[in-house]
Amino acid sequence: MNSYKSHKMVINKRNINNLFYTFIITHLIIWTLVPTLTNNNLPLDTIEALAWSSDLDWGFNKHPPASAFFVGVMYQIFGNQDWAYYLLSQIFVIISFFIVWKFSEDFFKDKTYSLISVLLLESIYFYNYTTPEFNVYISELPFWTLVVFYSWKSLTDNSFKNWFLLGLFSGIGFLSHYLFSYLLLSITIFFIYTFLKNKKFNFKCLIALEVFIIVTIPHLIWLTENDYITITYGLHRTGSSSSNILDHIIYPALYLIKQIGILAPFCLIMFILINKFKTKFNFKDKKLLFLIFVNFIPIILIALTSLISGTKIKTMWMTPFYLFISVFFVYIFQIQINKKKLKNFIITFLFLFILSPFIYSAISLSQNDKRTDYEGKKIAKKILDEWQKDHKEPINIVLGNEWSAGNLSYHLQPRPIWGGFVSEKKLNSLTKFMCIDNLCVGLNEKN
Repeated sequence: MNSYKSHKMVINKRNINNLFYTFIITHLIIWTLVPTLTNNNLPLDTIEALAWSSDLDWGFNKHPPASAFFVGVMYQIFGNQDWAYYLLSQIFVIISFFIVWKFSEDFFKDKTYSLISVLLLESIYFYNYTTPEFNVYISELPFWTLVVFYSWKSLTDNSFKNWFLLGLFSGIGFLSHYLFSYLLLSITIFFIYTFLKNKKFNFKCLIALEVFIIVTIPHLIWLTENDYITITYGLHRTGSSSSNILDHIIYPALYLIKQIGILAPFCLIMFILINKFKTKFNFKDKKLLFLIFVNFIPIILIALTSLISGTKIKTMWMTPFYLFISVFFVYIFQIQINKKKLKNFIITFLFLFILSPFIYSAISLSQNDKRTDYEGKKIAKKILDEWQKDHKEPINIVLGNEWSAGNLSYHLQPRPIWGGFVSEKKLNSLTKFMCIDNLCVGLNEKN
């Protein structure tokens, strides 16, 4: 009898594993195919990253270098094939799902809860509808999950490897976007709390700090040499320079309202699963405290930033912030989860899983004034034809904004570098050039 139960348990675990891998593979295929088939051009942020990647540096006018590096690697492998960059986005998303899955194994004895924790993420539009556009926020996703994962492993296993990997992934995450600092600060606070509680400082944490510094210092040097241009851009985007007293109230309020709207489908599915929303918080529970810190302290810190400085919080900035929200809620309500309701949960999940790509496709096909409707290939061919009337040499540099010139850099073969915005100094450095409106192409013998 016992062997039968054991065999049945093994089968159930195997089935859950199969369901998980089926889910992430299906997600990858759907969200790679849908934008490939319905978009005419890559989205804005992806084209920008590709423009930067044509001449890689340790930073760019808007962001740190990681997102450009990743699309640059894909370009070296696949060239200007749009599907490759949609695939890249989904690889980053499913890596994140996988790390959440592995992380949750330390929190749940029953793998059903781990599966639920990952499936719930599909109800948050940051992890489906917005994912075709590879940008700095998508670039953060796997490193956000890896930092949380190795923070937990470092605290529980305290091995050199875990602390080293924590520092490495923290550095790469920071090089994806500066907002990663909110997670790093939250985890640092938790480490300090743990050290104070244990009345003992863990010197191994310095391994992570040293690795983080080594990874990020080339960018910090670049930043100082370029007048902190990315920080200036970020402050400009928040509108902090022109804020008034009311902004300190209005922007935090709008931020909170938007978060409620974003999490509404998530709450709906949780409501289906749970019998009673009653739970007791045991603040001596180390797992619970860790989940609170990684989920809510970053959200609170960014709300305080808006409250104190009167800055806008862009919705897309919150993309990585909810990656472990499902683990938290499943953890605190696991006793209240009614497994008899799993069928209704799966039906609702499948509805949302299908609805999101359907809406994306409908909007993409019905509207014709989006960035993804831009005739990038045709414009590149037209400009190339004009250039070849007077020049035999290939274009090796394009000047203009990241969108227009970035599209040329992406579509023209052989690939010219994006040389930044048009200026008299840059034009004078070119051996030959041709300008149309605010877009210039030319020949730079240095390249």
